[in-house]
Amino acid sequence: MPQPRQLRADAVRNRQKILTAAREQVTAHGPDVAMEAIAAAAGVAVGTLYRHFPTKTDLIGAVLREHGEQVVADVEETAARIDAGGAPAMAELRDLAARVVDHMAEDRAVKAAAHALGATDHGDLEGRAFGAVRRIIAAAQAQGALRPDVTEDDFALLLTTAPTDRPAAVRARWLEVFLTGLAAERK
Repeated sequence: MPQPRQLRADAVRNRQKILTAAREQVTAHGPDVAMEAIAAAAGVAVGTLYRHFPTKTDLIGAVLREHGEQVVADVEETAARIDAGGAPAMAELRDLAARVVDHMAEDRAVKAAAHALGATDHGDLEGRAFGAVRRIIAAAQAQGALRPDVTEDDFALLLTTAPTDRPAAVRARWLEVFLTGLAAERK
């Protein structure tokens, strides 16, 4: 099977400008923003946008995937720091959860657009993220910081119930209450 051809440097830059503009335009104007408006915000011709992303579903799916890859990289880096004996696992878990919830709050409009357009198939990213989350949880449990019955499903619950439509201070308070409920009892 032939390898996909490498994009030229200008094509890579255009693709990134389109993804950035799409994220900004969908966040500002919602999922109905025109592809022409996204192209204009990116500073590229509409034809260039369509060469990279033939449909809005493709474009929004790529924006969501890019965001997902950034989040997964953060989760995997956190797990690697813990595996290497870095900061206590619970401190790392708290910081990670705060970053992920903040990212979710920033990308709320993009995720809504992706769901509306059916551009949400990123199960491979979810599998990688939850593999790393299991390592973080196991380390926190081994350090006596998390209840022994906590699983990656609890982390998923944390993400699905996060008040991403609320101000940062409210999200931080909610996160503190949620994580306190997962902490091991102090003796």
